[in-house]
Amino acid sequence: MSTNKNLYPDRHPQSEIFLVDIFESFRDDIASMEHPIFSLSKKPDFRIPEYSHNGKTIKIKPSSDGLPTIFDKDILLYIASSLINAKNNGESISQYVRFTSYDYLVTTNKSTGGEQYNQMKASLSRLQGCSIETNIKTNDVEITEGFGLIDNYRVVKEGKNGKALAMEVRVNDWFYNSIIGNEVLTIDRGYFRLKKPTDRRLYVLARKHCGNQNVWKISLDKLKVKLGTVSPIRTLRFNMRKLIDSNHLPEYNISMYEDVVTFTRKEPPKAPTKTQIYKGAKPGESYDQAKTRMSAKTGIKDMKKALGRERSKFCVRLI
Repeated sequence: MSTNKNLYPDRHPQSEIFLVDIFESFRDDIASMEHPIFSLSKKPDFRIPEYSHNGKTIKIKPSSDGLPTIFDKDILLYIASSLINAKNNGESISQYVRFTSYDYLVTTNKSTGGEQYNQMKASLSRLQGCSIETNIKTNDVEITEGFGLIDNYRVVKEGKNGKALAMEVRVNDWFYNSIIGNEVLTIDRGYFRLKKPTDRRLYVLARKHCGNQNVWKISLDKLKVKLGTVSPIRTLRFNMRKLIDSNHLPEYNISMYEDVVTFTRKEPPKAPTKTQIYKGAKPGESYDQAKTRMSAKTGIKDMKKALGRERSKFCVRLI
């Protein structure tokens, strides 16, 4: 167990992880990776942030509970990963998803105490209650009206002590279109051990912009905008230096020189072998198409699936 103060402990050993029905790798939708949709504050945030870049705009209005936070996003990561896993396995999917609270908490490295169940319901409330106005397309579809990050949710069953044992969520069209269009990227499970909201956002940006490249450079002032932080640039500079010293982000090293931040991979991306590509190709997919898909989006864990290794069952029932 790591003693790094910037990381949560690895709360669930592999033996416990395999007792729940989990998927092989986590996915994040590219639209929310690119744009600062989630609040980085741990306190209720009632700002109305607006973001504009290269003709794309997004405006988020909070509910009476405040803006959805980057920790609330864990629910969307879990749902996106589940839907993509089912889709890749040839199962039918829909916008309605049911999942057990315990599986969600264990899979995303959370404790399973009673307070976590209350926090999960509070996260769902913020995700539903916010209003997003954007011209950002997902799967070439532009949703112009205001919408929440989820359409609705309900507690399917309560435990004797008030714990939410199962949840039903209907994801919105904007999010679902990104799943249908495969507009997702894999993320490292170590993401869920990151304590600081800014660290989580930095990892997501690095994952989005590095892709299968080894290096991504960005000026500190532009990085501040992409992060969506309200801290002054001097605070961000100070925190970046601390992060550089601790080097605790999954997958990426960070360096900074004259306010230019450089992200580099800790390990180079691994290309799939010909055997993995042939075995992992979908019906009707050419060799080149399968190679591109496996290299760019699915990562080494999906290559293991192509080799026929034993997989855990799909963790979410689709309605």
